[in-house]
Amino acid sequence: MILIFKSIIMGIVEGITEFLPISSTGHMIIVGHFINFTGAFATLFEIVIQLGAILAIVVLYRAKLWDSLKNLTPGKSGFKLLTNVIVAFMPSAVLGFILHKKIEAVLFGPVPVLVALIVGGILMILVENKYRKSDVIGSVDSIVLPQAILIGCFQCLALWPGMSRSASTIMGAWIVGLNSVAAAEFSFFLAIPTMIGATALTLFKVKIALTSIEVISLIIGFVVSFIVAIVVVNKFITFLKNKRMRVFAVYRICLGVFLLVLVFMNVLK
Repeated sequence: MILIFKSIIMGIVEGITEFLPISSTGHMIIVGHFINFTGAFATLFEIVIQLGAILAIVVLYRAKLWDSLKNLTPGKSGFKLLTNVIVAFMPSAVLGFILHKKIEAVLFGPVPVLVALIVGGILMILVENKYRKSDVIGSVDSIVLPQAILIGCFQCLALWPGMSRSASTIMGAWIVGLNSVAAAEFSFFLAIPTMIGATALTLFKVKIALTSIEVISLIIGFVVSFIVAIVVVNKFITFLKNKRMRVFAVYRICLGVFLLVLVFMNVLK
């Protein structure tokens, strides 16, 4: 029952943080540290339940995705969106494949994650102040290849746990001229191959025999993250139509500073 309870907590954390610009990986590491949810199964769990959040995107944007699938011939909108997503996916996929062992060895700890939360929050404020506009590109269908490439390069920042894949791609999208809603939606679509690829890589690396209770925990975490993500994504898009993302940046900075103080006081290890 303790494992089930921890699975529910982690599923809620994943569903809330995956698509908000506050770093799901960072929060999963921090919360996992506090509730003692670590080890090989925890690593597998944290990656697999991301698919629950991805399923939420598929469900919420099923009409757009289905329309894209019906228009996959060159020159049509579906082909253009698919090409942009693949191109934007490649930089972080290649870099992550090359560096994943070093990243896990050096950056998957509380201090690097907390520093990334702070750095990412500061960057969000600076980039939003300079580049965010409401009267620019307002649709993912209007994105061109060079813009997709630059957004993909920004996604590489998220290889540093705590930076946030969502925040990194949205900042890149602001810089190339997308408004916040279009930036967030392209970030959602880009998450589909990115997180499926991360899950496949983890499943390939982490080979453990699961007990029946661990299988149940995976299923519960998946379902919880799916349900919570559906609610959060809808609220997030509504929020972006009228308000700035500074609140998320301030939250990141305050959380990072507070927890770093606890680390240096040896209260948190």
